[in-house]
Amino acid sequence: MNKTHFVIAMLSLLLMQSPVLSQSQEVPKFEVAAEFTTLERDNFFGKRTEPGFGGRFTYNLTSVFSLEGAGYFFPRRCYGCRNGGNVTEVLGGVKVGKRFENWGIFAKARPGFVSFSQGNVDIVQAPANPALPIQFQISRSNNFAADLGGGVEFYASKRIVTRFDFGDTLIHYKRDERQVVIFDPVTSTSSIIPFPIPARTTHSFQFMASVGFRF
Repeated sequence: MNKTHFVIAMLSLLLMQSPVLSQSQEVPKFEVAAEFTTLERDNFFGKRTEPGFGGRFTYNLTSVFSLEGAGYFFPRRCYGCRNGGNVTEVLGGVKVGKRFENWGIFAKARPGFVSFSQGNVDIVQAPANPALPIQFQISRSNNFAADLGGGVEFYASKRIVTRFDFGDTLIHYKRDERQVVIFDPVTSTSSIIPFPIPARTTHSFQFMASVGFRF
């Protein structure tokens, strides 16, 4: 069992505990928060951790179930990553938790997408420039993602909440095709041929810390 599965299992056990300690006051319906986050990212040497920032909106359907949406931006550009540039992440889904008088615990599942500003690099022919017959085209890459995990929150007052999230962010890269250059030493010519890239799904640890206002 990896650490993500362990965290989800522990959260599930806690959520099934008796509701005797549940928060007696009515839970405010809306919550907005500013968040700091970190996300692990693949590079050619393993993993690197990206710091980022963003915001979250939560709508509490009941004291247990909530709907929420969030967006994050990671400003550092990576030139040695499999998907280059900076990162934007948008998520939306459900939160299920148990609230006590001064704190709460929850699990969450929020699908969305992760976008890399320089995620696609293609080689194309440039016949107008005989000295350099090829050129590189860089474009954005958008990929399905899902934030699975949980966390704890603390209620400084009825209106103020501090929250800490942790979990596994899955990023799915669909099957794609890139162009590669083949050089023929006999004729001293080059040609561009397609190279298939299989689909893959990565797992990245993501941490979030936030301060929110409930109303």
